[in-house]
Amino acid sequence: MAPANPPAHALYPGSFDVVTLGHLDVIRRAARIFARVTVAVAHNPAKIYALFTVEERLAMLRVSVKKWRNVDVASFSGLTVNVASQVGATVILRGLRAVSDFEYELQMAMMNDNLAPDVTTVFMAPSPQYSFLSSSSVKEIARLGGDISDFVTPAVARELIARIRAESVNESC
Repeated sequence: MAPANPPAHALYPGSFDVVTLGHLDVIRRAARIFARVTVAVAHNPAKIYALFTVEERLAMLRVSVKKWRNVDVASFSGLTVNVASQVGATVILRGLRAVSDFEYELQMAMMNDNLAPDVTTVFMAPSPQYSFLSSSSVKEIARLGGDISDFVTPAVARELIARIRAESVNESC
């Protein structure tokens, strides 16, 4: 009889600018499936604008995931497959909200498979109540003074509102 394979380690990469309840839903469910989940905040200098620094996003994520003992948080730059190899992940976890996400994510999965055939991409859809949710939409609602309490944790809401207020003060000076 062949020995059982050890439970997989999954890498969940993203910008997480800001971490939403949809992200946390995927992380919660991944923590039940995989022995270890590393949530990796991408530092992407090609992105024109991020509201929060990588360090601030890491801090918000650490607070948000502390209840799951098998989830850790890291940052990275460069190829996702390289980070997966560095942390020992055999799975790259990607969230899919809609069909529009699928084409891009499938292309990335195929490219990653070509670069690192020993790493498998797994797609996970969020729970239906979060399927429309994006960090961009949450930031826009917050900028326009809307209620974001159904979309982010209270701690993230406080950080986001404070940042938007600080930006509006700086713009008016």
